[in-house]
Amino acid sequence: MRLWSLHPAQLDVKGLLAVWREGLLAQKVLRGRTRGYTRHPQLDRFRAMRDPVAMVGAYLSEIFREAERRGYSFNKTLIVRHASRVQARVPVTRGQLSYEWAHLLSKLRTRDRSRHQDLRGRQPKAHPLFRVVAGSIEPWERLR
Repeated sequence: MRLWSLHPAQLDVKGLLAVWREGLLAQKVLRGRTRGYTRHPQLDRFRAMRDPVAMVGAYLSEIFREAERRGYSFNKTLIVRHASRVQARVPVTRGQLSYEWAHLLSKLRTRDRSRHQDLRGRQPKAHPLFRVVAGSIEPWERLR
């Protein structure tokens, strides 16, 4: 499961589709509707929030908006709970954001050379749900 901390506008088509699907899975896990992935460490940052399902809903809403901007038709009704106004944002460390950025660029080098060229040399931008804080790579990250 990869719930990118990066802004969805930076993802390629495959990345956007995958994060939508995995965000929906995260929503299902947090609602207790699946037996798998229940202890996935990336979900801990959502669980730490007052309303984890609403936070994943806010996460998915931004993915949906990006898909809509690109002309894709994702099914918005699959988002169970929309947080109209998020009271708190999920912290993400600068180190984690940088790690994800390098990971994304590595993926794009092989699957979307044009997007790789466009993004190379730019700085990562965080998903609007996240608040960037000082720190290194998250301990739950599997380093490659």
